[in-house]
Amino acid sequence: MKFKKLTALGIAAVSAASLLAGCGGAATENASNEGASSGGGVYAFVAKDVQNPYMQKVYEGFETACKDIGVEPLYKGPEAATPEKQIEIINQLVAQGVAGIAITANDQDALQPALTEAMDAGIPVISLDSSVNPASRKTHIQQADPEKIGRGLVQAAYEMVDGNGGIAILSATAQATNQNLWIEWMQKEVEENADKYANTPIVKIAYGDDDPTKSTSETQALLQDSSIKVIIAPTTVGMLAAGKVLQDKKSEVKLTGLGLPSEMAPFIEDGTCPWMYLWNPVDIGNLAGYTLDSLVKGEISGAVGETFTAGELGDKEVTEAADGGTEVMLGDPFKFDSENIGEWKEIY
Repeated sequence: MKFKKLTALGIAAVSAASLLAGCGGAATENASNEGASSGGGVYAFVAKDVQNPYMQKVYEGFETACKDIGVEPLYKGPEAATPEKQIEIINQLVAQGVAGIAITANDQDALQPALTEAMDAGIPVISLDSSVNPASRKTHIQQADPEKIGRGLVQAAYEMVDGNGGIAILSATAQATNQNLWIEWMQKEVEENADKYANTPIVKIAYGDDDPTKSTSETQALLQDSSIKVIIAPTTVGMLAAGKVLQDKKSEVKLTGLGLPSEMAPFIEDGTCPWMYLWNPVDIGNLAGYTLDSLVKGEISGAVGETFTAGELGDKEVTEAADGGTEVMLGDPFKFDSENIGEWKEIY
């Protein structure tokens, strides 16, 4: 298989072996976990929203790790990506007395009281994908270096339009910490290289709230601005919605971002999205499961410099995070294009 790297920052592709190993309403529990009524030996995964296919892939890895460890996995999350419903779920899990909680947050700070209560009750908490603040967690699972993601996506957009045409960003929620950090690095890339991006400015940032309908309408609104020539969607829901709009309208506006190969293959194959990036979402969930287990067992506390073994992912180290807390890094993002999408669209 032929792998390509990102541009100037030299983002390396993840290995084929690693990739093959695994990128509102009422609370919903995964059907496979129905009957998990007692908390002992249960590791809970709280998704942004249970219908998000990316979240479901992350949970697959978490579930696999839990089964390998010998504990019961539990999938919970709201029907729509709101912090209020996540708080209700956290409170339920504390009352249930689960052994550990891994959460991908809809708001960095809003969850703090509930998560602090969980940790005060002796339940280790980690965040993944989208972090909670350092006071709300033991550590965070970082999918890839945020600087490399942000700068790399803008570099890709620049290349797709040959440095001529405005960039629009279709994000998830305005409170999503991972999205906001990537956008911050996108803006820094443009600001620090003003001459290069003189004709490729970031024109607008829109928020689709990881909702297919809103992401579709936001994309349609972006297309009303003729200066926009490329859209960056650093969210799988936004990528799919934007791809469908651009394809349906036969638009010449290009698309890049972070997407699932199985969903984005048609848009890569027809040139709507020349290329995109993602890490292995299954591996993220897998790493979260092993990290949570090491915390539950007291093998680590979440402090900088601690190490542990994460199954087939190997030895991992707890490092300092940009927000002042700590994190465990998975690896670098992988580039999907017309040369390799046919192979990977069958995997995830």
